[in-house]
Amino acid sequence: MSILDDMIAMARETRERAYAPYSNFQVGACLRGASGKLYAGANVENAAYPQGQCAEASAIGAMIAAGERTIVEVVVIGGGDGLCTPCGGCRQRLNEFADAATPVHVCGPEGLRQTFTVGALLPGAFGPNNLDNA
Repeated sequence: MSILDDMIAMARETRERAYAPYSNFQVGACLRGASGKLYAGANVENAAYPQGQCAEASAIGAMIAAGERTIVEVVVIGGGDGLCTPCGGCRQRLNEFADAATPVHVCGPEGLRQTFTVGALLPGAFGPNNLDNA
């Protein structure tokens, strides 16, 4: 089994535990940090809709809590027939801790559907490097 297979399995398992009573759209994510450690997260909805949290944000929080600051690979898994790519806010969140070449593997319940890079998902991104030049 490859690291990507492990990441997909972890994201799939975490997706099953998502709290999505309003949208009924469960999402799981798994990040690989520079250390090689994997961090998973699920979406957590809230009756006050804007207070929900995406799976990617949950996984980033787990990574930060563990003391890591660099994402080297991402898996996002959702249901339905379409691609479950990260939302705009999560694209910005991923950009904070990854570089433009970091792969983002978009999966469905059956497995890998398509791979993007952070740069392809958020072209012309504003990030930490913009502030270094201020």
